[in-house]
Amino acid sequence: MSSDQIKLGVGGTELTVDPGNGCRISSLRIDGTEVLRQGEKYGCFPMVPWCGRVENGQFRDGGEKYQLPLNAAPHAIHGTGRDTAWKTVRVSETEAVFTYELAEPWPYTGTVTQIFELTPDALTVRMGVETYDNSFPAQAGWHPWFRREIDGSRVELAFAPAWQEERGDDHLPTGRRIEPLPGPWDDCFGMPDGVDVTLTWPERLELKVTSRTEWVVVYDEQHEAVCVEPQSGPPNGLNTLPRLVTPIDPLELATTWTWRRL
Repeated sequence: MSSDQIKLGVGGTELTVDPGNGCRISSLRIDGTEVLRQGEKYGCFPMVPWCGRVENGQFRDGGEKYQLPLNAAPHAIHGTGRDTAWKTVRVSETEAVFTYELAEPWPYTGTVTQIFELTPDALTVRMGVETYDNSFPAQAGWHPWFRREIDGSRVELAFAPAWQEERGDDHLPTGRRIEPLPGPWDDCFGMPDGVDVTLTWPERLELKVTSRTEWVVVYDEQHEAVCVEPQSGPPNGLNTLPRLVTPIDPLELATTWTWRRL
């Protein structure tokens, strides 16, 4: 955990962002209660310029083939933004803006911006990926680690996806869309009307994760936490569903968490 953490606060809510450690949310406290798993790998980190796994760390852009570091061998996972120190651009009591410049091992140049906006009962996070030169495929999203248990109350997940991306033995989507299966999950789901997932810690807290994007990965195979990850495309999307960032068409994404005490 770096020393230059940025703290926002309003009402009974306190948000801490660590720009030196991948510009992740290191803490979200609601009326004194921490809702994110603690630790330098946890909290909530941005996934950019790709989300989830890239098959064998390889993707094509036109006739060019690129190799990314295999940080989850045999695949590359979750982008480079979480391993990068971001620059703090602007901070107020309830808003903070951060940027970083895309660089090796990502083969393109560009700028990523992350904006945090806090109210007493909601947090909105926005991310943008821009290029000033060559177009390139990219993805963006967030990987929050919500505590499975708060004050003795275990979280319950509620969401109604239209489909589940079938997952192969290699942990990558096969390309088939199937009826959603019961958990536990490390799976990508489609929600074409927008991501809408509710986490409820009975008699403690309800927190809703929403986004206008239509993909969400749910990971609840760990004892300590559950992850609800809105993202701009499915895992391995650099290969299967590339979204080009161009000088006139940046990739922009937002997610909002709203909560209420029970």
